[in-house]
Amino acid sequence: MSTTTYPVRVDGALDDRLNRWLWLVKWVLVIPHLFVLAVLWIAFALLSFVAFFAILFTGRYPRGIFDFNVGVLRWSWRVQFYAYGALGTDKYPPFTLHDVPDYPAHLEVKYPEHLSRGLVLVKWWLLAIPHYLVVAFFVGSGTWFATQADDRAWAWGGGLVGLLVLVAAIVLLFTGRYPRSVFDFVLGMNRWALRVAAYAGLMVDEYPPFRLDLGGDDPGTTKLHEPPPAGPGTPNRASQLPGQAPPRMTAGRVIALVVGIVVTLASVAGLAVGGALAWLDEGRRDSAGFVTSGQVTLSTTGYALTSENFTIDVGATTIPRDWFGDVRIRVTSTDGVPVFVGLARSTDVATYLTGVGYATVRSIGTNRTTYDDHAGGAPSSSPAELEIWRVQSSGPGEQTITWPVENGDWTLVVMAADGSANIGVRADVGATAPSLEWAWIAVLASAGLTLLLGVALVVVAVVRRPQPGPSALPGPPPAPME
Repeated sequence: MSTTTYPVRVDGALDDRLNRWLWLVKWVLVIPHLFVLAVLWIAFALLSFVAFFAILFTGRYPRGIFDFNVGVLRWSWRVQFYAYGALGTDKYPPFTLHDVPDYPAHLEVKYPEHLSRGLVLVKWWLLAIPHYLVVAFFVGSGTWFATQADDRAWAWGGGLVGLLVLVAAIVLLFTGRYPRSVFDFVLGMNRWALRVAAYAGLMVDEYPPFRLDLGGDDPGTTKLHEPPPAGPGTPNRASQLPGQAPPRMTAGRVIALVVGIVVTLASVAGLAVGGALAWLDEGRRDSAGFVTSGQVTLSTTGYALTSENFTIDVGATTIPRDWFGDVRIRVTSTDGVPVFVGLARSTDVATYLTGVGYATVRSIGTNRTTYDDHAGGAPSSSPAELEIWRVQSSGPGEQTITWPVENGDWTLVVMAADGSANIGVRADVGATAPSLEWAWIAVLASAGLTLLLGVALVVVAVVRRPQPGPSALPGPPPAPME
């Protein structure tokens, strides 16, 4: 085994006695951690962006950001070691960014005094590509730090780690023993992935070795999570603090953590909504200014196709009328027959189609459109002869109607221009939606601000300042004054 050192150390100690059944429900037990980690990884990405520019201009990784990001990696590794990244322990992982000496999983990264300004531009994407391919094979889709909360949780990533952990879990279930060789192999693959994560996170300049260091104790570097040997006159920290637990979270920190997670997840949903609105405004708006749906094909053996009745109620007491703008409907016959399209009051349409055979479009899907068929005969007159239509168009080729949205109950009708049966058309719907642009800008801006607030609350809740007391080693007594 190579003894070449690397500034990232990943350790894991396999429990002597593991519960045969507990692994079946660990996906439920880690859900609180997954909520916290979802927020912490957002903070990790944002702070890494800040660190990128700090390294680019100063050659140094800000120490506070470095310690936080290492803590996120450490927390993630403990959760995965407990859950389906290793199933190496039944001891529940602590909620802390700091190293916990008596927990069986450890991760440390040596702080670099200086980092290359040039490498920061390429190492996280170009140089790391070979490692990304290896890690994708090991852990599957790169999601080594999270797990799905469903009945397929133990094989979440589809990689070799997930497969071997599943095998180990089944062996554990029937024999009560975790195969040591499988554990060592799993630890080696996780160690490789975490070294790459630290490198891609800009924490080290040393290129990760293409080396599978097996076993729970990392042979690839010195132990960073254990204190150095005590010198003469220096108290031994290990003997001073056997198994010291991290400080408990106060009620205020717990409240900040819960509120921060809720706010962050809500803001992520807001970003998704804002992104969808922006896509509609920028990607689906045509040259005429209409945000347009995809084209669908509709057909019936009857004499008419109708929409369901829909009610519009806009105005000063509800929604401003100019939020909607104009609506456009375009239809084209699939067989070249002249077609009619019109919009009228629902009561007028019901009167006209009494006793007529037609179909009402209930739902439109990508693979299937559903209709309600109404039995009956031919209409008494062609649709264009009536004066009930608010807007109408008929003739060969594409027919278009544009409707300034009005209050009332309305129904859209498509027929053959001469009122004959067997109708087939391609249709789309669009709207000018003049307020859409400022709507997505407002949603994205507010979601971005609440995201920063939520992340800040979580960071404040989980980051603790070092506490004075027995955890700080006192120095030698001052020399007496002459």
